[in-house]
Amino acid sequence: MGSLKIRVLGINQPYLSTLEAMQTFTQQRSEDALDELWILEHEPVFTLGRNGQMEHVLDPGAIPVVKVDRGGQVTYHGPGQLVIYLLVDVRRLNLGVRELVMKIEQSIIKLLANRQITATGDREAPGVYVDGKKIAALGLRVSRGKTYHGLSLNVNMDLKPFTCINPCGYAGLEVTQCRDLGMEETSMELADELAVLLAQELGYQQIEWLAD
Repeated sequence: MGSLKIRVLGINQPYLSTLEAMQTFTQQRSEDALDELWILEHEPVFTLGRNGQMEHVLDPGAIPVVKVDRGGQVTYHGPGQLVIYLLVDVRRLNLGVRELVMKIEQSIIKLLANRQITATGDREAPGVYVDGKKIAALGLRVSRGKTYHGLSLNVNMDLKPFTCINPCGYAGLEVTQCRDLGMEETSMELADELAVLLAQELGYQQIEWLAD
């Protein structure tokens, strides 16, 4: 399938400037531009999807709420959570959006399986779950056959902000994280492995690593 660029943006990335960069990249990329994965952690933020309803934001406190152009309802991003944004050409990959979502889920399931943790996806509520608790969220935007936004995996973070929302629009949905399942790696330590698993699921033959 060709080459993929993996760009490591690092921790404490502001949400709005990253969103603007994704939108600009997607709008300006040429038809032969290489696909990219962006790896990062965000500063604390709640994001509300295109069809998201503020009634699912229960008590945001001092954490900003940003309305965004991805699918889905409300979720939380913050330190200790691994975020990978997928800036890919789904037409070139010959993938439908549902198939892409399943491949993203499968890469996370494999990451956890490598540590003897059983996880599953959910066709009705995209994401990855361990014992019914959500450990990873997904949200995508497709524009002219190109995607942006992506996945967030709870690694080693403060989970309290999730109690201030109905995660992904589901009241009472519990969340979990890698640390609570016995994993000791940081999000940036897991990033390389998950990015490679994701690249394999999507069929890329070569990877070029970039550090900003």
